[in-house]
Amino acid sequence: MELWEVVARENIRDIVTRYNSNGDSGRFAQVIELFTADAVMEVLGQAHTGHDEIMTIFTRVVAHNATAGSPGHVRHMTATHQIDFVDESHATGRLYFQVLTRVGLDHWGRYLDHYRHVEGAWKFERRKVIVDGQSADSTFPHEE
Repeated sequence: MELWEVVARENIRDIVTRYNSNGDSGRFAQVIELFTADAVMEVLGQAHTGHDEIMTIFTRVVAHNATAGSPGHVRHMTATHQIDFVDESHATGRLYFQVLTRVGLDHWGRYLDHYRHVEGAWKFERRKVIVDGQSADSTFPHEE
């Protein structure tokens, strides 16, 4: 493994960690900074392109929680992060996630990612969220 790849892997792991820790804390502006300007994020079968549309994913969850009741704490955990390089500026990733809230294990699934190195930083170019399951008492919106 070459040095650039070691550095790139750690930087990619860092944006995944920052995505979850900032999102769990409601710091959505910091989450959006982790995406390229033309990024696409797909959640619940809907694709959102660009920073403004991606932000609506998070504001929709906040609005849902305002009417459905607060989830209390939100804690994302990720595991088994596989990173494959296409070249020195592009990589793909796949990893599992679990989310804990006041109900315990709330929902779980997979992230399928494309990363791109732009302006000296690794960013999400595409993120697809696949929910594999949810608690019957899940605090988050269910797929319709």
